[in-house]
Amino acid sequence: MEVTVAPSPAAAAAIAAAALIAEIAAAVAARGSSAIALSGGQTPWQMLELLLGRAVPWSALHVFQVDERAVPFDDERRNARRISKLLCRPGALPAAQFHAMPVEDPALEAAAGDYGRTVARHAGNPPVLDVVQLGLGADGHTASLVPGDPLLGLSGSDVGISVPYDGVRRMSLSFEALNRARHILWLVTGESKAAMLRRLVAGDATIPAGRVARAQARVIADAAAASMLPAGERR
Repeated sequence: MEVTVAPSPAAAAAIAAAALIAEIAAAVAARGSSAIALSGGQTPWQMLELLLGRAVPWSALHVFQVDERAVPFDDERRNARRISKLLCRPGALPAAQFHAMPVEDPALEAAAGDYGRTVARHAGNPPVLDVVQLGLGADGHTASLVPGDPLLGLSGSDVGISVPYDGVRRMSLSFEALNRARHILWLVTGESKAAMLRRLVAGDATIPAGRVARAQARVIADAAAASMLPAGERR
């Protein structure tokens, strides 16, 4: 696991944007297209804004979601609304190439299976995403893989449904889907994440985030989030 520490959330977002662009370009050069999955959160929004106007091969890119709350599309908590507003515009990502999780379907479990098949149509069967961008919760969760949720044990499926968390159920990629990705990009900011980031970097598998594959992972953190890391883990 590679760890990069930036002085601020904005600087972390800029480093992550450059890394994401490089991996997308490499995937398109190698295979003719790229499929990535994005998480929500304030610093990722800054990262996505920095993609606009850059040399991103938009026409060859398909964007999926790591997870999503089961709320209406116009709900301010809905990540898909923000992603589509940021990226689906003239000169950037074609709207048909952003694949929002179908969380408004009343049959959520069936919709999760449908979404897994959508990912497979663009990323192989089983799907191998080029980049999965993840965040880290102060309780050690990532995606919607939350401590104690039966979703943590999902096997044989790439997409599942959580129990209510902060009042809502969520659709999420499974560990199997995350760990198959060619590259895993962690973007972690804020002092509240410092203790869990230390455990993540140490490989603590007792927290959900610690069960994500490490070999192909890069962590980009701001100084506040990295404040509890041993000096040898920072660069």
